[in-house]
Amino acid sequence: MQIPLAMAITRGPAVTDLSQIKEHMEVIGADSVHLGTVDKVEGNRIKLTKADSGSHSNHHHYISGGLVAEVEGNQVRLSANADNAALLEEEEAGEAISDLK
Repeated sequence: MQIPLAMAITRGPAVTDLSQIKEHMEVIGADSVHLGTVDKVEGNRIKLTKADSGSHSNHHHYISGGLVAEVEGNQVRLSANADNAALLEEEEAGEAISDLK
């Protein structure tokens, strides 16, 4: 007996309450690799410290709160591996970093 595809697709985990995220928590990918450090939460985005902005260290980068899989202890775990999540980092205005020249 086969299960219909619509029944086989499961929903992802419930959206994590971003109010659990605190300053200086470590942000890691699903692969447990360090991505950054929380400066603070602004709206539905995590603002990373300037030190974790690589070659753009003169300003902050942001991660969408929708990427948060869980908050445990002093770590914010994302649903994407760190290398993929880095590609999804945003500038303050919301544009993708990879789109900037």
